[in-house]
Amino acid sequence: MTRILIVDDEVKIGRLLEADLTDAGYSASSTTDPREALQWVIEAPPDVVVTDLRMDAMDGVALLSKIHASAPGVGVIIMTAYASLETAIEAMRCGAYDYIIKPFQSEELLILIERLISRRKLEAQNEGLRSYTASRAGTIVGTSSAIENVRSIISRLSGSDASVMIRGESGTGKELVARAIHSESMRSGGPFIALNCAAIPEPLLESELFGYEKGAFTGADKSKPGHFQMADGGTLFLDEVGDLPMSLQAKLLRVLETRRITPLGGVCGVDVNIRLVSATHRPLEDLINERVFREDLFYRLNVFPIEIPPLRDRREDIRTIAEHFLTQWGRPTTDLSDEAASCLAAYDWPGNERELRNVLERATILCANGPLHANDILVSSAAGSPAPCTAQSVKNTLNLAQSEKQLIERALAVARGNKSEAARLLGITRRALYGRLERYEIDVDEG
Repeated sequence: MTRILIVDDEVKIGRLLEADLTDAGYSASSTTDPREALQWVIEAPPDVVVTDLRMDAMDGVALLSKIHASAPGVGVIIMTAYASLETAIEAMRCGAYDYIIKPFQSEELLILIERLISRRKLEAQNEGLRSYTASRAGTIVGTSSAIENVRSIISRLSGSDASVMIRGESGTGKELVARAIHSESMRSGGPFIALNCAAIPEPLLESELFGYEKGAFTGADKSKPGHFQMADGGTLFLDEVGDLPMSLQAKLLRVLETRRITPLGGVCGVDVNIRLVSATHRPLEDLINERVFREDLFYRLNVFPIEIPPLRDRREDIRTIAEHFLTQWGRPTTDLSDEAASCLAAYDWPGNERELRNVLERATILCANGPLHANDILVSSAAGSPAPCTAQSVKNTLNLAQSEKQLIERALAVARGNKSEAARLLGITRRALYGRLERYEIDVDEG
């Protein structure tokens, strides 16, 4: 039977909660002394501790810290008055499962306890799987300090359910990082569901996210769960979240605040238990200034940011990544000659790891046997068609990049900093312009 300890220096509250939880089928005990509660935890750890935040002998945050040091497997729920809400949120950052604001109904506390117990069961059932999947985080290949830092952040996130924002240019492996976060988390036994917000037409995106009920619209002959429901108990990865329409941003914010979704055509809300990881290659701060992205949603998504640097800024990783791709295709790492590796390291890789993979895959097809040489490595040329990766081709690429940067700067000057107008003048999409502004580190002052 699940054992619950209640800690509150008001005797009536402790006894009332003890009775309610006992009636609900739990083994509940209460105490008014947090020091006594800590001794109980040390001697016979309960499954859950429900503690008040403000107590004379020891406050709830201090008790939480001592419980985690003595019995890290015990889940802690904080009870708090509204005036202490900021402290309660800080307690969650220190490891509390959740908080509940006084006064509350017993049913509200029971829901939190049931969610916590379900989470603990999931952890226990998948401990072996977590060890296995954690070892797979090595698929984030590289030895640079930047990649080691990404691995370190992922490891530190393993015990948290905080929302994560992954930033980086297209092709840098943002989804790979998101999968590694999921694999090392307490949700590794649950589903990992990914959705590219830029790839779904706006009229369909809401139903993809939240699902719909039968009869919600013409052609809806049966109910369909959305990505939030499919990710229940696991991780939902929203790629290119900067492309989310404003109308859906408000609904996403509401879901993150309530952890409930309402399918299209539905009347009753549905509880969802997900960890949200989002990614973008766009500077969301600029979108906020342009009033096309909600600032409150940004702060909800950006609790824990991770920046993935472009491949050209960590050239020491290029050979390691290239050899990793070769081994995936059954080729020995010796198939990458020093000549070819030097050429790869000299190229700027505007498409990052995705472009590197495509170039190497093409090279292995052209050179079915034996080592790969520079002439087998075909990279994009100024003419638009693949050309051998020689010293001259790399030089031409660099010159092309400089010319492109100058052209973008001229277009922005003519458009007086208006990005939409500059993109129109250049004949590219605004999304493509954002990518180039970030790549060439161009600052824009709108007139």
